[in-house]
Amino acid sequence: MSDSINKLINIFRDFPTVGPRTAHRFVYYLLKLPKQNIDELVTAIQELKNKVNLCEFCFNPFEPTNAEQKLCRICSSPSRNKNLLCIVEKEADLISIENTKKYTGLYFILGGTMAVIKNHDNKGLRIEELKQRIQKNNFSEIIIALNPTPEGKATSILVEREIKEVGKTPTPKITHLAQGIPVGGELEYADEETLESALEGRK
Repeated sequence: MSDSINKLINIFRDFPTVGPRTAHRFVYYLLKLPKQNIDELVTAIQELKNKVNLCEFCFNPFEPTNAEQKLCRICSSPSRNKNLLCIVEKEADLISIENTKKYTGLYFILGGTMAVIKNHDNKGLRIEELKQRIQKNNFSEIIIALNPTPEGKATSILVEREIKEVGKTPTPKITHLAQGIPVGGELEYADEETLESALEGRK
């Protein structure tokens, strides 16, 4: 294979859940597309990087309407419960919980699980940023809404320990989603009824 094909295959292989075979399919699919479609794809990727920012509070990606806008729609909404914080692993989990329309508080995207630290990906979890949010805000309840996988459970223990070490007074109530989510499952793929049940039954 040419160097150009190999280079793009290796790029796709770094995508989440994409293995060698899927990476090959992506590349050969792109080769069959007209140049106009490729140009549209390149433009869309460039716009993604140039126009989308991360919320300064929760790290949720959003497209600001002006240069001064630093918070996403959720964090800037006056109707959200500012005393309630839900910690999730990734953006897709935030979307899944938000789609239930049963949660009205704020979010914090942790950026991964303990596996991130073990694999030395990026800069690890946003533990220090989380502790800063807790220190500066008066949360009455913090919901740890991580996936019920081995990595998710280990991360939940770590997060709960770090929250308690902040020493915030009064100490916020720390809760976890009820076991409506099957063990080993992921919030991203749970249906809204299951997530709603897990939220309402948190303890």
